[in-house]
Amino acid sequence: QVQLVESGGGLVQPGGSLRLSCVASGSIFGIYFMGWYRQAPGKERELVATIINSGRENYADSVKGRFTISRDNAKTTLYLQMNSLKPEDTAAYYCNMVGTWSYWGQGTQVTVSS
Repeated sequence: QVQLVESGGGLVQPGGSLRLSCVASGSIFGIYFMGWYRQAPGKERELVATIINSGRENYADSVKGRFTISRDNAKTTLYLQMNSLKPEDTAAYYCNMVGTWSYWGQGTQVTVSS
């Protein structure tokens, strides 16, 4: 049974930083795609950042230059460093890992407010 567990969310003031983590456990093999998505209330889930096997990263325009995606060498932990946070970054953040199957975490809430 594969499980992804996100952590690191919370309440932060505008301009602040958070680092999200997503740890994979269980029999997870052949991961070639890892990503972070977010969903704000009343909105559809949207892509935030992705990283593929080659290490190539991709970011939504809204977070470029502020967020950085990274992973550990074993490809069992995914990170999202979020700097210069804005109120519009408020959302539930989900990690996704794709191999033979697509796996999702349960989400971690990020709230940016003064």
